[in-house]
Amino acid sequence: MKFSRRDFLKKSGCFIASFTTFLSLVPLAKGEGFKRGLIKIKKSPYFKPLENKKIMCTLCPRHCVVEEGKRGYCEVRENRGGIYYSLVYGNPCAVHIDPIEKKPFFHILPSSSVFSLATAGCNFDCKFCQNWEISQARPEETFNYELPPEEVIKMAKEFHCSSIASTYVEPMIFYEYMYDIGRLAYKEDILNVCHSNGYINPKPLRALCKYLDAACIDLKAFSEKFYREVTEGSLSPVLETLKILREEGIHTEIVNLVIPTKNDNLKMMKDMVDWIKKELGPDVPLHFTRFYPQYKLKNLPPTPVEILEKARELALREGLRYVYIGNVPGHSGENTHCPNCHKLIIRRLGYRIQEVNLNNGHCTYCGYPVPGIWSVKKSKREAKRLNKTNTVSVKGMPNMGSNIRLVKNAPVAEPIKSVP
Repeated sequence: MKFSRRDFLKKSGCFIASFTTFLSLVPLAKGEGFKRGLIKIKKSPYFKPLENKKIMCTLCPRHCVVEEGKRGYCEVRENRGGIYYSLVYGNPCAVHIDPIEKKPFFHILPSSSVFSLATAGCNFDCKFCQNWEISQARPEETFNYELPPEEVIKMAKEFHCSSIASTYVEPMIFYEYMYDIGRLAYKEDILNVCHSNGYINPKPLRALCKYLDAACIDLKAFSEKFYREVTEGSLSPVLETLKILREEGIHTEIVNLVIPTKNDNLKMMKDMVDWIKKELGPDVPLHFTRFYPQYKLKNLPPTPVEILEKARELALREGLRYVYIGNVPGHSGENTHCPNCHKLIIRRLGYRIQEVNLNNGHCTYCGYPVPGIWSVKKSKREAKRLNKTNTVSVKGMPNMGSNIRLVKNAPVAEPIKSVP
């Protein structure tokens, strides 16, 4: 049997990734089942029946036409008798407790913990993917947990997580799982967030937004050519996703992984920054993140810090108010400053928070409002029904109503890797 390069890489890497994940999950498992292969399936609400039991997937812009017994590009959805099923519902292969800053979210509950999970599969094939061992694998090739949404909520509460993140691979490929987790999270004091490539169709995205608090979107480059050659995707649907998130009132942060010779052109960056300011507004946090050699781009060097600094200076000069440098722990570009009085609001060191100067979401020094999620809203749906907003503080979180100094000789964290 002949294998493509993609098949070979998937099969050779999935065991190592699964074993590493197994080690990290042992302390979290509490006896939950952990085994190789498919555990649970669920019918997809997003497909169109065609003749001869073929279907067209309507979840993402690929619109895969799938014959009976076959799967779509993401490898986690299968046509069984003319019905399209997700094969990864409640079937994660990666579960971790992370700091929220790792996602990266810099304008959400500083220093809080997030319950992070992912299944196998992805609807991109980024040549720089950090988690290619699972993103380019089928779910039967990874070791997986039986972890239904109810258990996710239970474990998030048990480990004092203020939010749940669908992350590591492209979470839209396990849409049904993420949706149901979000629906349950809205009944608790837990945020539902995701880190995504933004490659999803408008209809399912708007439905998801009912139960989504925040999204970190990878805007991988402002170039269709880059998307086509480096990710096997396209740019325009991602831009549409960003506009919809704004329309729906979802807190959004953007990550641009700057790759030497691929997307580090300052003219391209200026075009991207101008689009963000015009279409999304100047308050959207933008992270320029340092690339490290990964997957199929091991021949390239890490991004020079000078390029990241130039990109940040450009974005600030063009009018964006919150621009960060990622993957360079200790750099001043990790910090948040007030756009009005220019004083330091949040000081970071890698994943560690050293200082927070916020008062109910406003700069402590001058009162300027800082966009973000600084507390957890009990149920947006319930609040709308009651025509009022109930806001509660997160248990264990610092009181954002006063100045805070949090750091205690914390070690520098490992570089933040840009992953969906």
